Amino acid sequence: MKELPLILLEQKNHRKVHQLLVKFKYNENLINLIRKIPNVNWSSSLKSWYIKDTLDNLNLILNTFKNKATIDQSKLSRKNAFKRNLTDEQRKLLNNFYLYLKGKRYSRSTIQTYTFFIADFVNFYTKVSLENLTNRDVEILIEKVFIERNYSISSQRQFISALKIFINFYPYTKINNLKLERPKKSRKLPNVLSQEEVLNIIRCTQNLKHRAIISLIYSCGLRVSELVNLKLVDFHIERKQLIIKNGKGRKDRYVSLAESFLPLLSNYYNTFKPSIYFVEGQKGGKYSTESIRQFLRRSCKKAHINKTVTPHTLRHSYATHLLENGVDIRYIQSLLGHAKPETTMIYTHVKRKDLMEIQNPLDMALQKLKHMDKNNRNVLLSGDI
Repeated sequence: MKELPLILLEQKNHRKVHQLLVKFKYNENLINLIRKIPNVNWSSSLKSWYIKDTLDNLNLILNTFKNKATIDQSKLSRKNAFKRNLTDEQRKLLNNFYLYLKGKRYSRSTIQTYTFFIADFVNFYTKVSLENLTNRDVEILIEKVFIERNYSISSQRQFISALKIFINFYPYTKINNLKLERPKKSRKLPNVLSQEEVLNIIRCTQNLKHRAIISLIYSCGLRVSELVNLKLVDFHIERKQLIIKNGKGRKDRYVSLAESFLPLLSNYYNTFKPSIYFVEGQKGGKYSTESIRQFLRRSCKKAHINKTVTPHTLRHSYATHLLENGVDIRYIQSLLGHAKPETTMIYTHVKRKDLMEIQNPLDMALQKLKHMDKNNRNVLLSGDI
């Protein structure tokens, strides 16, 4: 039997956050796998891949590399190291559930996440027959695991979604599907750059390929995964359009190419001569999403932009600037590839132009006081009112 490669897990503070380090010798298969894990980054200084140190992420790593590598957890300080004690019957059930999800054509990441959560659920009640499990058992799991371990609301919502599908697959429990409720989703406002900041980032990006990538992500509102999957045949220069194939939710959509981007595109293409994909790695094939994040951080540093900027920040900025320029929210929904208008509506809360037109009540109060002042002197906060 071929010996599996070794992965070493460690914990370290990096970028002011407690991180989980994933170390292994160069292995293309392992690199391709780890790049598919959301929010994983490469650190040149640590010579390691890293991700925020949470039980969610530890479980995701263990699940991703299961049967692909030997994982050494001996350097982890976490007391409740992740372990499962599943019977052969339970493993068979989970394998069938995995195949069931594949048959439903869920995405690879969704299949992995849902199977992982159900494996946790089955393992938690490994000494209880599935047929006897009730809604109260689901609540206990959430109280004992999700709440105590500080799992995110997003993870809890995913678990409930997975459980709803599992009940359809295995309808022999006493769990009432209708009474399973997801907690309300957190609504955080997106981080947005000004148009001047975007142009400054592009100006400070000297590498031609990197400049073309940043310009295209912003000017078309692309997800970074959509950018790396773009092929040359997806560009329709004569129509000044770009087709995004198989985006999130397996949807295709058209977006318009900026007139100002076309000379940059021509210069980039004639210089680098990509063969299949819009941007390709040194050895061909798809470009790394982590490479994009890294050079974007460097460009922001050169542009003296201190706030956190990711490729998705450029997408947020694209949508907000369209809205500020008077583009209808329905068109923006189509350009972004959102399934629901509610997702796009979040940009109405960061629309700077309308907010700037609202007069602050403090200014109104000072103006009123100034108008009432018989001596007509200038009223300032820095002086005596």
